[in-house]
Amino acid sequence: MKPIIEADSISKVYHLGGIGAGTLRDSVADWWARRRGANGRATPASDDAPTRRNGKDFWALHDVSFSVQAGEVVGFVGRNGAGKSTLLRILSRITEPTSGRAVLRGRVASLLEVGTGFHPELSGRENIFLNGAIMGMKRAEIARKFDEIVAFAEIGGFIDTPVKRYSSGMYVRLAFAVAAHLEPEILIVDEVLAVGDAEFQRKCMGKMRDVAQGEGRTVLFVSHNMNAVRKLCSRAILLDGGEVQLAGETSAVINRYFSSALSQPSTELEQHPNRSGGLTPHLLRLEISGADGQPASCFAPGDRVRITLHLRCAQRILDPRIGIGFTDAAGERLFAVANYLSPCVLDPIEGQTNLVAEFELPPVLPSRYLLDIGLTDGAGKRYDEIYGAAALDVTESNYLGTSHPYFREMGHIMVRSNWSRG
Repeated sequence: MKPIIEADSISKVYHLGGIGAGTLRDSVADWWARRRGANGRATPASDDAPTRRNGKDFWALHDVSFSVQAGEVVGFVGRNGAGKSTLLRILSRITEPTSGRAVLRGRVASLLEVGTGFHPELSGRENIFLNGAIMGMKRAEIARKFDEIVAFAEIGGFIDTPVKRYSSGMYVRLAFAVAAHLEPEILIVDEVLAVGDAEFQRKCMGKMRDVAQGEGRTVLFVSHNMNAVRKLCSRAILLDGGEVQLAGETSAVINRYFSSALSQPSTELEQHPNRSGGLTPHLLRLEISGADGQPASCFAPGDRVRITLHLRCAQRILDPRIGIGFTDAAGERLFAVANYLSPCVLDPIEGQTNLVAEFELPPVLPSRYLLDIGLTDGAGKRYDEIYGAAALDVTESNYLGTSHPYFREMGHIMVRSNWSRG
């Protein structure tokens, strides 16, 4: 049986600093640039006239090849700028590759960014039927799914309101509900789900599992949340610099991704490549130090760890809640520290401010751990979120006070115990 998706040597180049190409608008601009002279008057076009001026080539993708069988759930892993979103846009037929080809054998529903696929002037109801028609569904088929879509999106009172008046959260809820319920053979989901709240994200993950496992459809999933990738995807592909670095079993790919993370005492966060899509940078910098206040990035179980976060909040956050989660190479969250899980109650924050978390490192196994950071408020509004914001190394130690090693197969946490005859 032929794969449902085949990517054959796909490359995509963008011309920075010049006039782009790839869409009708870009092509018209390119043609007009060739027609105009330096004084602004039209000049005859010539075959060798330059189509881009003062530009540089940026290869977003280079020679990317892979195949996906029907019913597979494949995760795409990598930092922002690695080429993940560009690849999904090509697979979704939103943009064309510079070279190579993509073959998709089935109806495709894509959820790539807020606003994709909806007409802002149309109501939610009209957009549901429009999207179904674009996918080749009959009106009766769409109507049978309509109530289920509206119930999942939880926007019943606004279904006849133009979607341009929706909040980003409402927009994403409806977009995902449409993409998941109109029965495409292929569902493509990018990091856009990060716009929704935590409860909605869990709901979407459950629906994607149902789509893949219960209904046998194919899912392509991009996320910086390694735990979500590990739980949902049977296979993963690591992209870096527009090239495939590794494709295979999910845990092996996540391990490679973790090994590329740098462990260092200080990390700039404002332009961090792993920030969740659609969020404004509030987290500017992270600093890690030990009990003596000296910068450090390597600790032993039982050591005191001090993490300082530098923030800039343009608006006042009344009930700030900030958490730091520690995730292992398997994508499993081992523990987290958060101000709302401590006796500390933070005052409202605004403008430039620093927040400091101090804790004793639990007796976890020696490994590299990624730090996931989230800033919300008491109402659940998400202000900033960075998966894999930084890395921290835990070194070998004699925590248990014996000469015997503690093997990974024995569990994630080392526990001291006393034994005697009863």
